[in-house]
Amino acid sequence: MGFKRQCFALYTLMHKECVRVVRIWSQSIIPPAITMTLYFIVFGKLIGDKISMAEGFSYMQFITPGLIMLSIISNSYMNVCSSLFSLKFQKSIEELLVAPISNFCIVLGFAGGGIFRGLLTGTTVCIISLLFTKLQIHSWFIIIAFSILTALTFSLGGFLNALFAKKFDDIAIVPTFILIPLTYLGGVFYSINTLPEIWQRVSLANPILYMINGFRYGFLGVSDMSVYTGFAILTAFAAALFCLNVFLLHKGTGTRT
Repeated sequence: MGFKRQCFALYTLMHKECVRVVRIWSQSIIPPAITMTLYFIVFGKLIGDKISMAEGFSYMQFITPGLIMLSIISNSYMNVCSSLFSLKFQKSIEELLVAPISNFCIVLGFAGGGIFRGLLTGTTVCIISLLFTKLQIHSWFIIIAFSILTALTFSLGGFLNALFAKKFDDIAIVPTFILIPLTYLGGVFYSINTLPEIWQRVSLANPILYMINGFRYGFLGVSDMSVYTGFAILTAFAAALFCLNVFLLHKGTGTRT
């Protein structure tokens, strides 16, 4: 298969996934916007005014990067998971598998759609946050890098979930019992420095902690963790998940009966 043909196939699949996100805007954009607005009101205004933070930042400023990252994580994951599983459920994935497109491009095409939705909802939440607090930017490079890497990592995670899912209930198991708990315990609403020492050590095993803190560093210039460690973890997870998805797709795991 020629390189140009693969590039065109990748562009077509990625374009289809991005158009799908825009077409179902009432499901992909509005719900997370409303949810995050409620977070800003409840945690930022009603509770945040009673909490003092170090480093000269308000509690609202502290949680804003975490809420943006929370939106990126959940939406990039669920976009790919629901899109791929819908193809499996409708049996239309067979048309994709027999098309002249490599497994490499299939995984990358779906991941592109997940990245698009994750960054779109993250930008929406960022705009909403301006109604409640003043954002400051410490490093655009770190913000953009962590946004893209995080969206890519969880898009690939959603792809993996969809491969093994056999019914619609299966695509909700990982987000409900693994993703959401790890996200909320990843330092969105608190600094791990406020935890007892033993729980600080336990928290270090949570990879999302490094992602949220790295992203927060891009805004505020402060982080509980090393930004370089966060980059390394994100890159390693993304590379491992990508290779695993391509391998499983080649084997026909979850796509052949």
